[in-house]
Amino acid sequence: MDDPKAHPAARFSPALLALLLAVALFWGLNWPVMKIAVQEIPPFGFRGFSLLLGGLGLLGIARARSPHYLPPQGKWRVLGWISLVNISAWNAFSIYAITLLPSGRAALLGYTMPVWSLLLSVLWLRETLTRRGIAGLALGALGIFFMLGAEIVALSGAPLGVVLMLVAAFSWALGIVSIKRFPIAMSSIAFSGWMMVLGGLPVALLSLLLEWSRWRLPGFWPAAGFFYNVFVTVMFCYWAWNYIVLRLPVAVSSLSSLLVPLIGVLGGMLLLGEKPGWGEALGTLCILGAVATVAFGRR
Repeated sequence: MDDPKAHPAARFSPALLALLLAVALFWGLNWPVMKIAVQEIPPFGFRGFSLLLGGLGLLGIARARSPHYLPPQGKWRVLGWISLVNISAWNAFSIYAITLLPSGRAALLGYTMPVWSLLLSVLWLRETLTRRGIAGLALGALGIFFMLGAEIVALSGAPLGVVLMLVAAFSWALGIVSIKRFPIAMSSIAFSGWMMVLGGLPVALLSLLLEWSRWRLPGFWPAAGFFYNVFVTVMFCYWAWNYIVLRLPVAVSSLSSLLVPLIGVLGGMLLLGEKPGWGEALGTLCILGAVATVAFGRR
């Protein structure tokens, strides 16, 4: 069983670093993948059913590994809350915002999450905001500002999309802090599986209620994007992310997630032919500086 209290939250081992980089790579590439997939697959259905299938896959693995894959008695309510804010709200708000904003801008707004998670961790978890954390936070925020660049003016034309993406980012941050605030003693695989199933169910129901008439048999690449989300984004990345969050302070795990929009921009260049400008270059340097400042300053 993975007991969060059994893992000191101050160690940033090479294995955790490698796992975090893998999550950043696969999640970052998922932004252009989603842009391709939602052209033919309804957005709520795309996210809801990929979460459900991926979650069921994780639960199948958890059950095969151990008969103790159910949440401890009295923890269903806590698990439901974490699933609601960390999975349902984040995915529902962000996938709808993508239909209103360019995917690159939506990703960058979504990854203001470290700002909210650091503030919530100080207020709710009584974590200390060190000088190194403040410097990393400032560099990360500056990187996002540069990557948005001239698009900041354009954001005023889509206020609903901006608001939805920021609400999604806050929900994700609230979910991360809730995992630390209300630890559940169960394996990270089982925990991730239940969170995906409980969090994906409301999003899938939204699709059945609102998008039923839009469902069609997708083409090859949108279908490939759906299965990429099931097996890579959900089954691997969400499990690995929860594994990381349980073992590192919120400051480290959250700021390190800033690598994801960076890789999302690069993925857009490779997969969609997007051409980033000077803002993305400066943003890249700031984001890498933020990660290095927080991560490599710890023992």
